[in-house]
Amino acid sequence: MNQPPSPIQQLLDATNAGDSEAFLATFAEDAVLIDFGRTVDGRTAISRWNSDENIGTSNQIRVTTSHHDSDITTVGITVSGNGYNGPGAFTFTTNNAQITRLDTTG
Repeated sequence: MNQPPSPIQQLLDATNAGDSEAFLATFAEDAVLIDFGRTVDGRTAISRWNSDENIGTSNQIRVTTSHHDSDITTVGITVSGNGYNGPGAFTFTTNNAQITRLDTTG
C-alpha cells in the first residue's frame, strides 16, 4: 500500500485526533468536497460539513488501501463514529501542499 501524500495523511490524522483546525488547514481556500454527490464549495462550507458529518460525529478513519497517481490519490477507508459507519473511498486531488478536491463514495 502506498503512503498517502502529506496533506491527505494530515487530514486523516486530524480527523482521528478530532482537530478541526488541522483538518481545515489541509484544504485550499477554494477546495471542493463532493460528499456522495452533494457539492460543498470552499473552506468555510467544508468547515460546516466537518462539524456536521466528520469530526462533529467523532469519526475515526482507518485506511485500507491507498493508490497515488500524479495529483490524484484514492484511499479505501473504513469509518466508525456517531454518523456514517462502514466502508468507503476518498478520492483526493492535491496541489502538493493542500487538497483541492475530495470526492467521498461508499
